[in-house]
Amino acid sequence: MMFRKLLLLIISALLAGCGDTPLEGTANSINAESLLEPIQVLSSDDFKGRAPGTEGEAKTVDYLVSQLKEYGVKGGMPDGSFVQDVPLVGQKTDHDTQLKFSKDGKVVSTLDFRNDFVAWPANMAEEVSLEDAELVYVGYGIQAPEEDWDDFKDIDVEGKIIVIKNNDPHNDPDLFGGKARLYYGRWDYKFEKARDMGALGALIIHTTPSAGYGWDVVANSWSGEQFYLADNEEITNSSTKIDGWLTKEASKDLFASAGLNLNKQLKAAEERTFEPVPLEGITLNLELSASYSNKDAKNVLGVVEGTKDNLKDEYVVFSAHHDHLGITQPVKGDSINNGAVDNASGVSAVLNLARAYKDIQPQLKRSGLFLFVGAEEQGLLGSKYWTANPTVPLGKVNADINLDATNVYGKTEDMVLIGYGRNTLTDVFERAADRYDVKLKPDPHPEEGVFYRSDHFSFAKQGVPSIFPNGGTEFIDKPEGYAEFVDSLSGANYHSVTDEINEYWDLSGMVRDVRLIFGVGYRVLNSNEMQTWQDGDEFQQKRKEMLEKAGKK
Repeated sequence: MMFRKLLLLIISALLAGCGDTPLEGTANSINAESLLEPIQVLSSDDFKGRAPGTEGEAKTVDYLVSQLKEYGVKGGMPDGSFVQDVPLVGQKTDHDTQLKFSKDGKVVSTLDFRNDFVAWPANMAEEVSLEDAELVYVGYGIQAPEEDWDDFKDIDVEGKIIVIKNNDPHNDPDLFGGKARLYYGRWDYKFEKARDMGALGALIIHTTPSAGYGWDVVANSWSGEQFYLADNEEITNSSTKIDGWLTKEASKDLFASAGLNLNKQLKAAEERTFEPVPLEGITLNLELSASYSNKDAKNVLGVVEGTKDNLKDEYVVFSAHHDHLGITQPVKGDSINNGAVDNASGVSAVLNLARAYKDIQPQLKRSGLFLFVGAEEQGLLGSKYWTANPTVPLGKVNADINLDATNVYGKTEDMVLIGYGRNTLTDVFERAADRYDVKLKPDPHPEEGVFYRSDHFSFAKQGVPSIFPNGGTEFIDKPEGYAEFVDSLSGANYHSVTDEINEYWDLSGMVRDVRLIFGVGYRVLNSNEMQTWQDGDEFQQKRKEMLEKAGKK
């Protein structure tokens, strides 16, 4: 009997020494065919671009639930169902309007909706009428006490339109993370600040370098139906009447009408000593109308339960947004934004992970929560709603791994981690990357603020250690200049009707990446330790408070 026990111990030790080898069969079940099939389904014209509250979203939800059931994954809602309603208000702004700037009572420029500007009622009003509204340029529009930075100084902008430079200061490596874009550089911060300051409206100056995308993305994203979480008193009670964007060309003409040089003013905003600049003598006139409807977006949740008594009530979340832009203005006869890369690819990755973890469920200590959120394109609304109304205590969520727009253009030697080095998930990725001989890299374009632009940010804001793995840039067995070609192709397809499966797709890179992420998830699901933010990270304190509330230290 003793010999048998000793033999079992030796065999167990040998198996443990083999690392993840027993998992290779499960990992290898994630292949090009298993990844391509969900993408083909979700990005087909039948799903009509998967916009919130539409027939396309309903089809998407039905498909996701059917897939999870087929895998044997349980519903993630407290009652065992799969769907969480996300109550939204939809806003459609009439495009048949013009924005006019006047000087001394005479119109000096007339802007066309979509071509020159986009705007919408900021406080959910049905009608907005602005007549001879004064304007003031407030640089980046940032107030950051920790950086000793205040673009407003002592100016009173109540009842005025503020004109804002996109992004945040990046000339000084010791300020605002250097070239990295922080939340201060996000458009949502700008509009929130306008509300806080009592401004009548906010107009962001668009440039492609400062935004990280062209005007077409702005026009396409903001000219369609917009969505807000229902019962949002912060918005409905706001004195701010309009939010919007201006093209660089329109902004240049506006500043010239006030006797100012746009480029000089944009440069001046880089300094801490910047003072707000009233656009003397210039007033704005605008009539906007909008209609509203109550719609529910949907979050879809599945759970693979862990098996260790003291850990199975803790969760690792694997998230991806299932929505896209739906049907918009036709381009060469095509009006459906299929969203193949963004984000049918991420949804497919999470579906494959759910199936794989279900296959090895007896080996999992913690539980896996597979969260497919809606209304991401409208401001991370689905994930924002879930983190405000979680189906499991946030203090029991060990980590979030978010998949959004995966690499579909071929195998690379590297992988980019958005959030690299900010929490202990980086260490887990490093170990998995070594196994696959992959180089991990931080965000190569921190100035674009990608960390604040996908659903992991909703988790991070609540303190949950979160990370966003992206495809690499060092392509293997591809022609010279292929990375630049992929970058331009991705930029052209982003938030466009051209985001479809095309002849350049090569899923070998996605296969490798999702298998690597499978290994990462396996380690996090089975680690005895909770993931943590690094010392000094902006979300560290929130995490500490969360864990204390959950009875963990």
